[in-house]
Amino acid sequence: MGRNLEHEFSMLVREIRKEYVGNGPKEISTRFIGNWAVSEMKGNLTNVEKFMISSEQGKHMVHEARTKMVKEIYEKPEVVAKFESLIGAKVLRLFSDINIDEDIAMTVFVFDQSVDLRAK
Repeated sequence: MGRNLEHEFSMLVREIRKEYVGNGPKEISTRFIGNWAVSEMKGNLTNVEKFMISSEQGKHMVHEARTKMVKEIYEKPEVVAKFESLIGAKVLRLFSDINIDEDIAMTVFVFDQSVDLRAK
């Protein structure tokens, strides 16, 4: 059951990223640890972003835009409600970053109660 919920969570992350960013990550995995859901995503960048990161200025622009945009997406009440409904816990905060050179993003969702127990 735990892996199934982690998979469902990953699919929800992909769906939301695709809806708001235009494409979802090529690979995504989520693990529940205490009251955290940690999602690692590979293959996030669009073709335009890949072209932009050929310069240092482009890397900075893409990193800043991706980081800010992702945080804004997860502030939307309708998006938060989807995660809270799936997990059965309230989202307290979110941390997100992307490594542009490796095209790997990490997002940590912090819930008001353990999500680890739901995974068992």
